[in-house]
Amino acid sequence: MKKITTILKNIALTAFILGSLIACDIDFASIDSDVINPDNAKNFSTNVEEYSIITYNKNIGPVQTNSLSSYLLGYYNDPVYGTSISNFVSQISPTTFDPSFGENIVLDSVILTIPYFSRLIETDADGNSIYETDSIFGDTPIKLSVYKNDYFLRDFDPDSEFNEPQKYFSNGSTFLEGELLYQDNQFLPNENQIVLTVIDPDTDLPIESGRLAPSIRVKLDIQNDTFWEELIFNKEGEPELSNQNNFIDHFRGLYLKTEATDLNGTMMMLNFTSTDAHITLYYTSDIEISDSDTETTQEEGTFVLSFGGNQINLFDNNFITIPDGDEINGDEKLYLKGGDGSMAIINLFDGDAEGNSTEFEEFKNNYNENGTIKRLINEAYLEFYVDQTTMQGKEPERVFIYDLNNNIPLADYVFDQSISETTTKLDHLVPLKRENDEFDGQGIKYKIRITEHIKNLAIRDSTNVKLGLVVTTNVSSITALDLQNSDPLLSVIPSGAVLSHRGTVLHGNQSINDDKKVTFKIYYTEPNN
Repeated sequence: MKKITTILKNIALTAFILGSLIACDIDFASIDSDVINPDNAKNFSTNVEEYSIITYNKNIGPVQTNSLSSYLLGYYNDPVYGTSISNFVSQISPTTFDPSFGENIVLDSVILTIPYFSRLIETDADGNSIYETDSIFGDTPIKLSVYKNDYFLRDFDPDSEFNEPQKYFSNGSTFLEGELLYQDNQFLPNENQIVLTVIDPDTDLPIESGRLAPSIRVKLDIQNDTFWEELIFNKEGEPELSNQNNFIDHFRGLYLKTEATDLNGTMMMLNFTSTDAHITLYYTSDIEISDSDTETTQEEGTFVLSFGGNQINLFDNNFITIPDGDEINGDEKLYLKGGDGSMAIINLFDGDAEGNSTEFEEFKNNYNENGTIKRLINEAYLEFYVDQTTMQGKEPERVFIYDLNNNIPLADYVFDQSISETTTKLDHLVPLKRENDEFDGQGIKYKIRITEHIKNLAIRDSTNVKLGLVVTTNVSSITALDLQNSDPLLSVIPSGAVLSHRGTVLHGNQSINDDKKVTFKIYYTEPNN
């Protein structure tokens, strides 16, 4: 079975791509210096040529959802595609082992904290922090329940003789609900800073004890005192609290389940990798005074459980039916939906199964004849127009294109240096152009530059591979995740597509609107004859 791979961290493959493309640049460098020289620029002309492109739909189906960088939780109603529920199950482990709790333990509270993804943008004169969250989608309450997980999550796949990690998929078991630990029928995320307080023993009044970035922070039920007593405190000195493996077998973790309360709902992306994501047990107990065998003092204590090990997103979708498309002629509309939704397949130059076609051979001959460079490729790009009659706004900001044969980004992704703290890959994967360039304006089109990819086809005699187009939450999230029902063409998708709850509809090459059909253009320079 294929191992989960982080695409750009495959050092050997990346080195090969970079080495090949550097060679391409050397080939072009001598030409480029002549073309740009003002003294002989009159001997060259710049032109544009449009080539054939076939685009069609492809269902994704259940996808691997463990080992993600973040996880979805909530309910989302897409006006085009339908409803989606994202639930989450995770193993839990103590941050310290072999604890000593003391005597006469009294449990005060059990607090679950899970941060949202947020960014500090301002601090006022009183020290209050203002955060901007980009991981809460919607503003309607949902039902949130937290259960003890009753499903054992194994680390290794028994079908691989236990030498490969177990893969978990988005349609996994829902028989997870153990004891109910928390429930809120009207849960609504709070995007504000959280101020923590404690009771001042001298005044019996609350005083500030700390501050947290926006998070889910709820008190788990302790009405059944024996649950936590039997789970944690009674196991002092026992094997269950001696190491992680024993504890995971003892307590299988938490299952976070969401349900809709109306037609809208809210979806959240949560940061379970944060050190602030944990369960904390607050308690008091009697501790022996060190220099006395009989005297004790009452002290406050905490026991912290962190998220880790196997973590899985489970999706429960009620989507419209999108059949696989027409591989030969292409489709009128392209349906791109994140999670285990759908994507588009791109066939440049109307290539056959191996990518070959008469048009592709003519293209190569026009640019490279027996090693002689005839044309300089200035720019190559694809343009996909949003089907504005179908979409009702809220389109994803970015799409991602990748090589389906090798399951890697295109060469342009490697070469794109337009990276900053808040934006990435803007030259290659241009964000959605919107009406009047307004943040909430209706989407117009996506432009994808594939210049380096086309140079490779023309100069390096690379294979004209099929390309995949997906929506994404982050173009830097490119870990390859397996599909449960793979085929020779499609076996993995990037993690950014799995974590995208949104979708869009684009005009394909068979669109009835000629002005909005997908286009594939190459701008080039060649000598005047």
